[in-house]
Amino acid sequence: MKKPMTFSISPIATAVSLVLTAGLALPVYAQEQGQDNEEQAKESIEVINVSGIRGSLARSTDFKRQSSGVVDAISAEEMGKFPDTNLAESLQRITGVSVSRNDGEGSQITVRGFGPEFNLITLNNRQMPGTGFTRSYSLEALSSEGVTALEVYKTARANTPSGGLGATVNIVTTRPFQHSGQKFVLMGKALHDSSVEEGDSITPELAAVYSNTFADDMFGVAVSVSQQRRDFRQQYANIQGWQANVGLPELDEGDYVDPRAIGEDGERIGNHFFPKDMNYGFTDVQNERTNGQVTFQFAPTDTMVLTADYTGSRRTSGRLGFGWGIWNEFGGNINSYILDENGTAVYADISGNDSSFTANWDTTEIEADSIGLNLTWDITPDFRLWVDAHDSSNTIDNGADPGLGSNGQIIMGSDQLQTKIYDYRNGEIPQASVLWNNGTSVLAPNEIGSNFGQFIHSPGESNVKQYQVEGTWFNSVLDIPLVSVKAGISRTDQDMGGYEAWSGLRGGPGFSPSFAEIFPDGMFQYHDTSGFLDEFEGGGSDLAQNYYYTYDYNEALARHVAYLTEDVMGADEFVADAYYDGIDSQSYVREETDAIFLQTEWEFMLGSFLTELNVGVRYETTDVTSTVRQRVEQQVNWVSASEWITQYQEGDATFLTQTGEHDVFLPMLDLKVNFTDQLIGRFSTGKTISRAPLGSLAGGRSLSASPKPGSRTGSAGNPNLLPFESTNLDLALEYYYGEGSYASVGYFKKDVDNFVQTTITETTIDGLRDIFEGPRYQQAVADVEARGEQATSSAIFEQMIANGYGNADGAIEPNADDPLIVWSISRPSNTDSKSVDGFEVAAQHLFGRSGFGLAANATFVDGDVRFDVTSLEQQAPLTGLSDSANFQAFYEKDGWSVRATYAWRDSYLIGVGQAQGSSDAPPQFAKSYGQWDLSVNYDVTEKLTVFFEGINLNNETEEGYGRYEEQFLFARQYGPRYAVGARYTF
Repeated sequence: MKKPMTFSISPIATAVSLVLTAGLALPVYAQEQGQDNEEQAKESIEVINVSGIRGSLARSTDFKRQSSGVVDAISAEEMGKFPDTNLAESLQRITGVSVSRNDGEGSQITVRGFGPEFNLITLNNRQMPGTGFTRSYSLEALSSEGVTALEVYKTARANTPSGGLGATVNIVTTRPFQHSGQKFVLMGKALHDSSVEEGDSITPELAAVYSNTFADDMFGVAVSVSQQRRDFRQQYANIQGWQANVGLPELDEGDYVDPRAIGEDGERIGNHFFPKDMNYGFTDVQNERTNGQVTFQFAPTDTMVLTADYTGSRRTSGRLGFGWGIWNEFGGNINSYILDENGTAVYADISGNDSSFTANWDTTEIEADSIGLNLTWDITPDFRLWVDAHDSSNTIDNGADPGLGSNGQIIMGSDQLQTKIYDYRNGEIPQASVLWNNGTSVLAPNEIGSNFGQFIHSPGESNVKQYQVEGTWFNSVLDIPLVSVKAGISRTDQDMGGYEAWSGLRGGPGFSPSFAEIFPDGMFQYHDTSGFLDEFEGGGSDLAQNYYYTYDYNEALARHVAYLTEDVMGADEFVADAYYDGIDSQSYVREETDAIFLQTEWEFMLGSFLTELNVGVRYETTDVTSTVRQRVEQQVNWVSASEWITQYQEGDATFLTQTGEHDVFLPMLDLKVNFTDQLIGRFSTGKTISRAPLGSLAGGRSLSASPKPGSRTGSAGNPNLLPFESTNLDLALEYYYGEGSYASVGYFKKDVDNFVQTTITETTIDGLRDIFEGPRYQQAVADVEARGEQATSSAIFEQMIANGYGNADGAIEPNADDPLIVWSISRPSNTDSKSVDGFEVAAQHLFGRSGFGLAANATFVDGDVRFDVTSLEQQAPLTGLSDSANFQAFYEKDGWSVRATYAWRDSYLIGVGQAQGSSDAPPQFAKSYGQWDLSVNYDVTEKLTVFFEGINLNNETEEGYGRYEEQFLFARQYGPRYAVGARYTF
């Protein structure tokens, strides 16, 4: 903590005592004061522990009030009880913080409009690795029972590891020296997810937290463990991507509607867009999460604390999904269409291609481990040494299923159709239906054949080894307003990487031969769509195709392997092996960062106002090494009407290593003025950074393994990308008018340099020739049209085979007279500066001793970083930018604790680029989202509490779209979750 100064009376010591009285032992100053927590925990101060909602809010308020810069926090209500069971959902209660969701749970955070990759997550002041091959840390993997506080630092700090351009979030875990003596908490919970169809309707969650000190508080140990399982179903509809300016056929006037204006040249003004596919489906999920933490502390003297700790988490997600839908190509395939005023197809009648029923199976495991050692030593009354080292890792493996060893997909269906209809003129979900050659809109089980299967294994890993040394000198000698000087050095060695093995399309592809005879009719179960996506207008039984088939994945897999052998299929044999032709790609990035910082704290009277000043600077140098496994492309084969496959040269791939380097100079200044005992003003400025995305740093070049027409894409990395650098300005006014009650308003502005823009360049590559539109292709088109038939992609492919252009495996290979393929290669580079600014408002009020309380906050952000939906030019927008608001109301008295919370986030840009979108890299937007949650606790005795939790009580759904809301991308439905449980404190 800050030492009292000699030149004036300081209120700091009094404030710290008030904070401790409110029950805040460890979380206070955990980051702001560097690493002073252990000494605080050892002080002989009588602590009156105020637990519950009121105590949590009071501690968080005091933490915010006493900190320098713009800081917020959430404190545990008591040991083993956090306000939310999910850390991300707890963080969204903080002003300016909103969450993105995974499986209906909060996963990653956006702060002031800056998404997960712009925010740094630390665990007890240690930089944590991202999840797999990413910088983003998924918070749903970490249990809340062992967490004491979450601290959000929105302004720059010299003594904080870099990477938090939006904010740095510090997770503070339980330490035994927080509480003298023994504390032991057990919790059990029964969870019911209303969406569950397969699995258990009731699943358990168990947790225990133990803390004890021994030998007159010389030794201490803290342990927390938790185990959770959740079974649920996700229902969805989705389009993978939208194609811009596809070829439109010459149609009779009554066969199309196009309200776009006509220019002087007789052409339509503006762009037009068509959907690449339309899919529906559901996934049955079983999630299991195990967390464990253990901490040992040893205080050999009153001035020294040694800490050793381990945190581990395991999250396993098993998924079995079924989907159905249509696949589209354009040009001669389009029979009729209707466009809206933006050029978006809201209706289309399209021939050719296929419609399928798909089964997906995968088991993904995420493992995170962190082990650390720490020394805090007051060498003299005026000098403190802090030394910390940790080794942390985070791995993700989508082949955790011991039988399959990969993410497996089996696609069955038929291409024997007359036409497909896409219709989004009514309702919230587009309608897709098929007219089959059997004269009906229903495909019979005996008409279902095999298209293909594919198997992908793509594990990733991220590791951080970090060593930090800090020294703090407290001024008790010089008669100047200097409180302390802190200086330190650190080294952070971070490596991230992953690889992908892809089987290719096994067992075909393309229904030719269909092999329907090896799949008995009884293998397919018919279902109607009642209850499916029924929260959306147009869902349920109102779907145009109101049926689907499911089948046993293992039986389908076994039949494919048994019958579609090498003898029957040749090189297209069905083998459930992601490594059928080895590893397809590998990428590794290593960053070595050395840092040095100096930070000073001052306290003086500015006129009649007590003023605190925090000034510092941080300097870092980073060396980047990128290693990429390069495969040499040989040619692209057309293997079925809808599938194109890249072939590679035989032999071992080569590894390409590239290097880069950069340095950053990060000054900071915080000014805090106490206008009165209740009114505080803040001014902060400084620089923060976030390093470039890992995928962008990985050098080398890769091309799409499935380059369909309109999707001939590739990518190249750039290890010399500079970090995003933000120059920040913050102004805030805060009024603390009662215990736990305050109101605040703040303005922030971030000017960000070195934005990373992905530029797509159209290029050709020697030797890679294009069958599409080549001489043989053109001849096939003429042959089909000469018979008076429509030249669909299916008809063209079949004609080329009939013309003798297929190889022994029934695929078409390129010829020397075919044109070169035009690839759209994306490569990142640093570009111009952009600005974001906004306002934050918050209020929190405790109604005396009535037990009632309210809290609300809102953030309004804007900037020149938005995506221009009218332009097909390459853009570098900021993902995640959106307004947000949160509200909570509670009652806590006479053993009852009731809290209702509402979290709202406005629409925002998820990212740039769609899976099957055209090469202009179209956007993905999420619609606004608002969710109600409720918790009710009752203290049966002083030790026993029973509780109820309701999550997503309003059954909010998730929706996304492309350039315009009419360009539907996804709709997801999960359903509310309920839990009952008990907590016992020994």
